[in-house]
Amino acid sequence: MPTVVIAPALTRWLTPTPTPHVGAKSVFVDGRTVREALEALFTEYPNLRGYVTDEHGALRHHVVAFVDGVAVRDKATLAEPVEPDGEVYLFQALSGG
Repeated sequence: MPTVVIAPALTRWLTPTPTPHVGAKSVFVDGRTVREALEALFTEYPNLRGYVTDEHGALRHHVVAFVDGVAVRDKATLAEPVEPDGEVYLFQALSGG
């Protein structure tokens, strides 16, 4: 079962029972692609959806995902495969100058 690791800056969106987290939170999910893994994550934490994805289901500009250490390139389809023992890591992207 893949794991989604949610970076500390995103844990504030973990509802319905948000709690302060010192570090990242790991959640086991079902899914064979990044999209399927995220959909399973959003079932458990529905308020995270609006912060992570836009109205078309693509990753928002300020969110980055990695699968087993490799950046997700297609932020729209999220079709990258995730192995059963794989890890999807979500965190806020830094921008600005």
